[in-house]
Amino acid sequence: MTLSPLNQRRWRNFKRNRRAFWSLWIFAVLFGLSLFAEFIANDRPILVNYRGDYYAPVFRFYPETAFGGDFQTEAKYHDPEVRCLILTGGMEACLDDPEGVMVEAETGIVDGQAIQKGWSIWPLIPYTFNSIVDRPGAAPLPPNGQNLLGTDSSKRDVLARVIYGFRLSILFTLIVTSFASVVGILAGAVQGYFGGRTDLIFQRVIEIWTATPSLYVIIILFAILGRSFWLLVFITVLFGWTSLVGVVRAEFLRARNLEYVRAAKALGVSNGVIMFRHMLPNAMVATITMLPFIVTGTIGTLAALDFLGFGLPSSAPSLGELTRQAKDHLEAPWLAFTAFTVFSVMLSLLVFIFEGVRDAFDPRKTFQ
Repeated sequence: MTLSPLNQRRWRNFKRNRRAFWSLWIFAVLFGLSLFAEFIANDRPILVNYRGDYYAPVFRFYPETAFGGDFQTEAKYHDPEVRCLILTGGMEACLDDPEGVMVEAETGIVDGQAIQKGWSIWPLIPYTFNSIVDRPGAAPLPPNGQNLLGTDSSKRDVLARVIYGFRLSILFTLIVTSFASVVGILAGAVQGYFGGRTDLIFQRVIEIWTATPSLYVIIILFAILGRSFWLLVFITVLFGWTSLVGVVRAEFLRARNLEYVRAAKALGVSNGVIMFRHMLPNAMVATITMLPFIVTGTIGTLAALDFLGFGLPSSAPSLGELTRQAKDHLEAPWLAFTAFTVFSVMLSLLVFIFEGVRDAFDPRKTFQ
């Protein structure tokens, strides 16, 4: 896709802002890695070779019987019995003394018989966000070689939860910001362009809507429908779309009496074309100026709801839930340090990026 000359100038202006440009690259790498979190932090192997056949547990469910076990339930790949069965090709001796058989199997011979050795390729972090770590001691456990950022109060690996939680927070923010921005821009454009009674009615509706106590609505809906990701997205969009209305409305009120709008009306151009092809691009600078506040506010909303216990289910890898655990367990400073660092890095990168985008769209810099 070829960019227009105007957008090419904007892109060059963005790249001149080194802080914004490198923040974009760092954020893209971090978010890109988090999209493949299942290959980085998982309690299932990425690939298993068993008796010459290949299995991909990270994608599919395999019962223990697929590897010579006794149960139809999903194989627990951390269990010594399952590891032994995969290594030895399903020898029954693994069910009695798996550790001893695995030591003997390293030579390729068990009980005087040659075996077809299997193998497993594991992710860098052998835990997913809800895996219970097998370590002695009372949770939360401090960092060590097994858990680089320690464990939380349920003995779940903090680093794995941070990776999944980062992805969840960004996806939630992108979805909410996209939908809320579309609705807010449409509402503001209609108000500002038509004005008069339309503007008056919309303003009164928005005043009533913004006065609605959103926290109570969230508590009531979650009590009736249960907590879920998409329900929280819907509720956040429902109460977040008003953020852009005032800015877009003001820009359209200012622009609707300008000469190019009057000329378009005189030529018989439809209202929709005038609003979104001619007026909206001129209102984008003010709109983009508000986006950093919407993005950071959405992340803060999710974290605050999870911190209060009204957000996603407790099993979800939420950064807000990690913050609440840090507050409840002051004797575990690694929880507070991790939560603070993740939020600081994530919000700083996003603010720097949108600062660069805002400057790139600034007409005073675009046409220099």
